[in-house]
Amino acid sequence: MPADASPLGFRQRPAKPLLEVDRLRKTFSHAGAAAVERVSLALGEGELLALLGPSGCGKTTTLRMIGGFEDPDEGSVAFEGRDITHLPPEARGIGFVFQDYALFPHLSVLDNVKFGLRKLPRAQAQARAEEMLRLVGLADLGKRRPHQLSGGQQQRVALARALAVAPKLILLDEPFSNLDAKMRVETRQEVRKLLKETGSAGILVTHDQEEALALADRIAVMDAGRVVQMGTPDEIYRNPVSEFVANFIGRSNILTGTANGMNVQTAFGNLPMSRAANGAVTLAVRPEQIMLDADPNGAAIITGREFRGHDQIYWVQEGDDCLIVISGPGQQHAIGTRVTMRICDCVVPLT
Repeated sequence: MPADASPLGFRQRPAKPLLEVDRLRKTFSHAGAAAVERVSLALGEGELLALLGPSGCGKTTTLRMIGGFEDPDEGSVAFEGRDITHLPPEARGIGFVFQDYALFPHLSVLDNVKFGLRKLPRAQAQARAEEMLRLVGLADLGKRRPHQLSGGQQQRVALARALAVAPKLILLDEPFSNLDAKMRVETRQEVRKLLKETGSAGILVTHDQEEALALADRIAVMDAGRVVQMGTPDEIYRNPVSEFVANFIGRSNILTGTANGMNVQTAFGNLPMSRAANGAVTLAVRPEQIMLDADPNGAAIITGREFRGHDQIYWVQEGDDCLIVISGPGQQHAIGTRVTMRICDCVVPLT
């Protein structure tokens, strides 16, 4: 386990945090429960953090409080060691990329990027804007208007405008949601590369688990206004702390068993666990951890199959339980085949 991580995946604050969010709380008058319930997190310089969760979990409200677009009922936000909790957005020194990009339709691409540089001498602002357009690969499109660009190009203009003022932190609110699937994959890698090249830290709000896993250095999983787990993508995928996290980050089969230290007795036999527990436990088993062996006398039967090229998904029924299994393209079983199932890795006890 990393030195800065707890058994539940809540990593300690970076040694010198760029941003410190302490117990933020926000309630809207039309809602009964708090939209954000005492959220705390810290972000290091150059780090990319994803706020991940379902719609209505409080991730966008959290981002807006960090950016100054919502005032918290309780808690504080500190940036570079100074309290910015009640400062307006323009006084925080933080960049913001909106979901709809918020480009000015009457301005050229170059003038959109120059907009935040109005305090600089004209020649310096021009040079900086041109530099940023080169950085995002749009050097030849500076004279165009936003409506003449594709969605991915508009997203890069919005990012160039945010980066032009050289912020140490950029907030991104669902920035890829308006792009098609192929463009989303390409653009998110460009964004990660740009942020790493410029040294800017970033907080990304998303409901897309694949996006969070691919882009972020750390992920804060949110549910019902709270951060329920925080850690690296690998930590959260391999060691979810609850059934909610196990099912929200990828797919999981939920089993039960009786634990004794680092082992658990299940319907699949005695299995190793990723962390110690005792007594009755609920377990998360990833679909790729299960192996299928064709067996005419097997207790399980394949009831569904979905071929996806690089792998395939099987739905396997054993008694009252239906499990999901993912295997490579070479292992093919027809629907109706009887099989024996084996679990080939540590299983995860859930709290």
